[in-house]
Order: sequence, then structure tokens, then C-alpha cells
Amino acid sequence: MSAYIVGALVPIVFTLLLRSSKNVKKRGVPVDVGGEPGYAIRNSRFPSPVETAWEGISTLAELFEQACKQHHDKRLLGTRKLISREVQVTEDGRSFEKVHLGDYEWLTYGKAFEAVCNFASGLVQLGHKKEERVAIFADTREEWFIALQACFRRNVTVVTIYASLGEEALCHSLNETEVTTVICANKELKKLVNISGQLDTVKRVICMDDEIPTSASGRWTITSFADVERMGCENPVVADLPLSADVAVIMYTSGSTGLPKGVMMTHGNVLATVSAVMTIVPGLGSKDVYLAYLPLAHILELAAENLIPAVGGVIGYGAPLTLTDTSSKIKAGTKGDATVLSPTVMAAVPAILDRVREGVRKKVDAKGGLSKKLFDLAYARRLSAINGSWAGAWGLEKLLWNFLVFKKVRAILGGRIRFLLSGGAPLSADTQRFINICLGAPIGQGYGLTETCAGATFSEVDDTSVGRVGSPLPCSFVKLIDWPEGGYLTSDSPMPRGEIVVGGPSVTLGYFKMEEKTKEVYKKVDERGMRWFYTGDIGQFHADGCLEIIDRKKDIVKLQHGEYVSLGKVEAALIVSTYVDNIMLHADPFHSYCVALVVASQHAVEDWASKQGVAFTDFADLCEKEETVKEVHLSLVQQIAKKSRLEKFEIPAKIKLLSTPWTPESGLVTAALKIKREAIRKAFSEDLAKLYTS
Repeated sequence: MSAYIVGALVPIVFTLLLRSSKNVKKRGVPVDVGGEPGYAIRNSRFPSPVETAWEGISTLAELFEQACKQHHDKRLLGTRKLISREVQVTEDGRSFEKVHLGDYEWLTYGKAFEAVCNFASGLVQLGHKKEERVAIFADTREEWFIALQACFRRNVTVVTIYASLGEEALCHSLNETEVTTVICANKELKKLVNISGQLDTVKRVICMDDEIPTSASGRWTITSFADVERMGCENPVVADLPLSADVAVIMYTSGSTGLPKGVMMTHGNVLATVSAVMTIVPGLGSKDVYLAYLPLAHILELAAENLIPAVGGVIGYGAPLTLTDTSSKIKAGTKGDATVLSPTVMAAVPAILDRVREGVRKKVDAKGGLSKKLFDLAYARRLSAINGSWAGAWGLEKLLWNFLVFKKVRAILGGRIRFLLSGGAPLSADTQRFINICLGAPIGQGYGLTETCAGATFSEVDDTSVGRVGSPLPCSFVKLIDWPEGGYLTSDSPMPRGEIVVGGPSVTLGYFKMEEKTKEVYKKVDERGMRWFYTGDIGQFHADGCLEIIDRKKDIVKLQHGEYVSLGKVEAALIVSTYVDNIMLHADPFHSYCVALVVASQHAVEDWASKQGVAFTDFADLCEKEETVKEVHLSLVQQIAKKSRLEKFEIPAKIKLLSTPWTPESGLVTAALKIKREAIRKAFSEDLAKLYTS
């Protein structure tokens, strides 16, 4: 009985102690900086920006070599063996590829370093010169990482390109950087063939797969990845290591507006971010297993995959479509990547975490009955505890719910997740709490941009607040400057507000061959030697030094009667609706109200229709029905908008319900799943016009 009493009393005493404490933990503190006047904050634990966490290490090449020497015989890179591949055809004629994947096959640190050295030497044998650039154009996989590290050992700048990039943007990226060697997979090689007549400088293609399309022959010198390694093994070349100031990567943004821009990152830039994140993730070390599935062409993933080897961890490769047992590409009855790997650490973008949440809710709702009631009770009890109530589920009750209910949810991602890193876009409070409770792991929500090497802010593991993005990373100073036109001033009360400006060693050199654009958002090194990047985002600092993103300069539209609407702010508020899979708010300066394009959540809308007895032939038909549009619109207006305290002019007066999801392949969202506003406007111009005229 005493154990039950202790289990009940400990959380109560703990809560009362917390409530009685008047001291707020300072996560960020004010700092005196140069440049344009503003309100600046630094990480409370580091008086000056961190450049490297490893003595004597100043480049990514040195960091990887040191890791391989320290952990020579330990596992590093893992890839699942393909057992079978088949195409399944549905009743309506659509075909889907399904794969059966086996266990992970591993490369040790020693073998991985050997592969890197061989590939680096192989590049020389192919005729690639140091001053020429290599482009890596493929989905995330083991060969991507090996090629990247090999280029670093030759001080060759790598141009990173999203595998989902369209032909126009792909052609632009390769020609602008004058790439001579492209490293890609079979799928991407077919894309290259389609634009071969438009490529000015490409001489060589290295295919990660052994099967090379016959249609590609004769256009370039095409060599398999394995053959390049073999050539290097037979003809080894001494490494030509880079300096900290050398450009490691030209990273093309996914292009949410217009053609993508190439951001020039030095070894020192990326190393600063890697060093800073290492100080934030608790206990990161050789026991950690990282599931790599996000695009390596994204700075979040590239930084993560350079960090894990540095601490002796393990990287297992997966893919978004094979992530879980129920992922769309996994053959029924076989296991997804997370189940086989059982990772301890993962990075994710909010859209993927939203899908995990929606998938769990869908299963719970489908079961119904006692299972649903038990889940809802467990969730409500744990939510109460996380929100600070002593009457919530703590102690033994928490353990009970974890065992009875949440253990099954945690199995979706392998059952061992202890830390999740979220970045790339704002994470909704509801999803954050859902993941905290169901996976039992803290989420480190970060804020950063490609231009700052993902470095800016990061929430600490003991910060349970929602809606914020943490205090400055140890590599960054974050400053707010006045934006009088938008009504945001650092003198505002109760919190200073303004445009977010980031300074420190993670701030990149600028945009490749775009000097005017670089001057527009990067400011020259100030009188104290710091370089600043102007993000265009609007933020406010809380009393503990944590940042909250509240607006964006570019997303603000002035309506006919003079009201200002922040498109991003309204979208972030409305997307939490269970009926909404994605949304784009549209505001026209010649009208007094907004409209919206809403991608409907199929499960939620069809569930509503079945309960209401609404007949429909397919989901597209359901989304066209007047009663469906009315239900979704009322939900947005009466529930979500009021809860978020949106003004009347901010709430869409009319909506168009869409049945087809927006994907990177459609060109309507980026690879990081951010909406491409201009592309969507063009694609649905007639629908938007009708919303204003009907």
C-alpha cells in the first residue's frame, strides 16, 4: 500500500513546489550586440557563439574522420535488404508499388570510411577536378552520405538538389552552379535524360544503382557507384582536405516562391550548428540509433547525419513511404523501417507528425467502444498532468496508462523513441501534446532557415510549453528589430516584438550568383565581426528568453478596407481542424474578405458523412456537395477561428473543398511540405475567382 501512497503523493508535492517557485528558468538572456539596434538574446549557458564542440576540429571532413577512428568497429550505416517488389492494382485501376524489406545490413565506421576514401579517389580517376562542382540528386540513402563525405575529402563543393524537384528548377540549379558531375539514382537519371539537351556543363553521371537505363547511354559518361569505389580502391589518392571557410555545400531551397535559390554554406557554418545541437539533445551518444528518412538535401537532415557519427551513434536509412508497418509502400503483413530499426532519436517535419497523430486517431475511432473510451480517458488524464494539474495522471497511474494504452502507439515508431526533433515549419500545440503523451518523448522544436544552417533557436528538453520555438542555440544570437509598418516594436508590452534577425557562425555566405538578393537579406559583418541574416519572420521574446513566431512580413496582405491579414498566422490556426489536411488562405486587396482552398481530410470527412447519412460515389463527389462544404466551413468559423481569437476579416468567408492531397510531386508543396503559394494560386485560379464572384 505504501508504494501506492508514494506514487500518488510525489506528483502532488512536485506540482506544489513548482507552483510555489517564483523563479522562472532563464533559457535565454539579453546580450549587447552590434549592427542595427534591437533587442538581442543569447543562450543562457554560452556567453559567446559556439563554433565547434570538438577541440582541433574545424571542418566536417575532420569531424567524420575522427569519428571513424574512434568507433572503427562499431556499426554506422544500415540499409534494409530488398526481398521483393510487386505492383498491386486496385478495383478502380490505380496501381501501387509494394515492397517487402528485410533486416538492416550494416557498414561499420571503419568500412564506411574506407568506402568514402575509395569514392573520393574514384572521383579523381573519373576526371573530376577540385574546382568543379558535384551535384547529388537522389532520395536519402547510404550512398548519398558516402558521396557527400567523399566530396568533402577532396574539398569539392556539393550542390544538393531535392529528388522531387521539377524539370525547370532542376535545370536551373545544375546550370547555374555549372555542375560537371551528377550523382543520382536510377529514378533521377531518367529525369536527367528528359532535360539532357538543356544541360550546359554536365559531363559525368554516377548512378547509385547497378541497373542503368539504356536510354541514358551516349549522353554522358555514366558509371555505377560501385565502379567508382572500385576505381578508387585500385588507385588511391591522398586526401585534399578543406578549410573551415571553404564552401562545403550549395544547398538549393525547395523554392516556395519562384525558382530555388542556392545557399552557400561553409564547413564552419554547418559545424557550428552540429556543435550547438549536440549540447541541446540530452545524453546523445553511442547508444543512440537514428532513423534517417528526411531529404538529405534539407539542412535539418544534413546536420543530423553529420552529428550522429560524431557522437558514435548509428544511422539506419528508411523512407517516408516505408516508415511504419502501415505505410503505403509496405507490403501487408511485413514490417516498416521503424519497427525493424527501433530508433531512439528521430527528426521530423510537422506534416509527418500530424500524419502520425491522424493515423492513431483514425485507428482509435475505427475500433470505437471500450478501446476508444479507454484511450480518450488515458489521454485526458495525461494531458491534465502535462498541463500542470496535480490531479492528472502521475506516478503509478502514468505507468498504468503507458502499459495499457500508449505502449501500442509507441510501437508504431519502434517503441524506443526518447527524443524527437521537429523543424521546417511550426508545430501545432495539439500535435505536440499528442506526441508528448502517446510516444512519451519530448519534442525539441527548432526554428531556423537554410540561410542560417538551421541554426537559430531550439526548445530544451525540460520546456513543456507549446507554441514556442525555444531559446537561441549556442551558435546563434537572435535579435528583434522594429517593423513600424506592421505595428511590431521592441518596446511593445508585455513582450518585445519585431522582425527576427539571426547572427553567429552558422549564418551562411549568401545566395550563389545572386548578389543583389544577398545584400537584401544578409547584412555586412558588423563592427563586432558578426554577420546577420534578416529572416522576414516576426517574433516575440517571452520572459524566459524563448522565442515565439507570430507573423511573417511577406504573408501580410492589406484588404480593401485597410485591415491587414497575416496569411500564415490564419493558416496555422485553421489547419488544426480534423477536417483539414492542408489549407491556403487567399486575400485580395480589391475585396474586403478572405477565401480559402481547403484540402479535406478524407477519413474525418467521410466519417462525418457516414454518421449524417450523406450518400456519395467517391471522395471527390463528397467534397463537391453543398452540405459537406457547409460543415467544414462552419467547423472552421465557429470552432477553430473563435478558439484562436481570429478577427472577422481574417476568417475565410468562403471555401473551396479539394479532395486531392497536395504533394511535392504535384508541385504544390515543397519537399519540406510547405505550401507553394504562387503555384497553388495558378493551379486553382478559376476556383479562387469563383469564390469571389459566386
